[in-house]
Amino acid sequence: MNWLDEIKWDDKGLIPVIAQEAASGDVLMFAWMNREALQKTAEIGQAVYYSRSRGRLWHKGEESGHLQTVHEIRLDCDNDVILLKVTQLGHQPGIACHTGRHSCFFHLYQNGRWVVTEPVLKDPTTMYRQP
Repeated sequence: MNWLDEIKWDDKGLIPVIAQEAASGDVLMFAWMNREALQKTAEIGQAVYYSRSRGRLWHKGEESGHLQTVHEIRLDCDNDVILLKVTQLGHQPGIACHTGRHSCFFHLYQNGRWVVTEPVLKDPTTMYRQP
């Protein structure tokens, strides 16, 4: 059996993916992969996701330059979630979030409200092409 056949893809042919920084253990981001994205990630050793909003493969860092080198690909016990252990690379290493922060998980619930806990490391308008 092909290793990709062991995965429980959802009804759209996708699987949720968590990207975790290998060195620190920080959870950097959440995304989706389809079969092609996961196959390509395994082949090239860099994270390739499936963008639901764009309807196409998205090589992490293709616009921003903030690539993810993949060290491990793990599958959870139910075969329905992928964990990537990555090193975040780029012009300014350590930026995984499109907001210019280290992690996409920068909101912390405290006392009935969301508090921003991480600074913007790079202005996101300088990382992406403007329409």
